[in-house]
Amino acid sequence: MSTNQETTNRETITPAAAVEIPLPVPALTPEEAVEAVRVLRQRIGEVTPLTAAQRTTLRNRARTTNPILQASINVIGALDIVSQAVGQPAAAVRELYDEANRWTAVEDELRATLNGVAGANLVRRQRITAIASRAFTIGEQLSRDPAHAALVPHVAEIKRLKSFNRRKKAAQAPAPPSSPVPGPLLSRGPATSATSES
Repeated sequence: MSTNQETTNRETITPAAAVEIPLPVPALTPEEAVEAVRVLRQRIGEVTPLTAAQRTTLRNRARTTNPILQASINVIGALDIVSQAVGQPAAAVRELYDEANRWTAVEDELRATLNGVAGANLVRRQRITAIASRAFTIGEQLSRDPAHAALVPHVAEIKRLKSFNRRKKAAQAPAPPSSPVPGPLLSRGPATSATSES
């Protein structure tokens, strides 16, 4: 009987019935990612760019706890006159409240995506900087040998750009505040004059 079960089991497992492993989806290029974000933005519909001041103003006005919001919506539903005065039925306001809460999940995902993309790009920039630094160091050492004279103008250009960058930073740096005169020197002056006047 066990031989019969083994035969049956062997017969039911075929290469076509094996679990297919999905191929990895190729990563988007930066240009494809930008296009996908733009398409998503168009599909969302209600995208409202705000200045920092506008965002702060709206955030301050909308700073109300959920229990207060729910109680206020209940006031709208308590009497038709309140609903008419507000211009919205309670059900529509509840729906708007619900929708606003669901969109916070979208905000969180987009924020996390932006942070991830920005972090990955910082890592790329750090790698580029490390490679460029190594290339400059190697190029500088090799340029000392006449056999590698082709590197001399490249190394000279990097040195020129670095010195220009340092001069630019020094010009932008604020002047340090002048050191204040120590307290005992200031107090000695008036005290001496006060003693000499007596």
